[in-house]
Amino acid sequence: MNLLDENFPEDQLPLLKQGGVPVRRVGTDVAWLGANDSDIIPLLHRLRGVTFFTQDFDFFDSALCHRACCLVWLDVRADDTAYFVRRFLKHPRFDTKAKRLGVVARVHHDGIHFWRRGQPGLQRVAWQEK
Repeated sequence: MNLLDENFPEDQLPLLKQGGVPVRRVGTDVAWLGANDSDIIPLLHRLRGVTFFTQDFDFFDSALCHRACCLVWLDVRADDTAYFVRRFLKHPRFDTKAKRLGVVARVHHDGIHFWRRGQPGLQRVAWQEK
């Protein structure tokens, strides 16, 4: 399941759906509107297999690596969020749920920085050429 934080720009949702990306949203489909960050993490662990997309930098923390989920901080302009969600999900390092679980990532124009559960240090990958 791809889960969007409630702060995900509303105008970007149709772009994801047009691109064939199935998504649910915090406050609409899962949990409640105004859920605290501290409530989100246990929810993600219970749901299992979730890739959570947010523009909240507080989720980019190596301590949040967990085998049940993937956290993605979209460090891009609000107008670019749908584009970078699709780009992340298509990247060969993250193109399946199995490859994403246990990852906390920062997605930005220059590439992806991430921690992977059980591996030391911050890693970086570049975007693939189109």
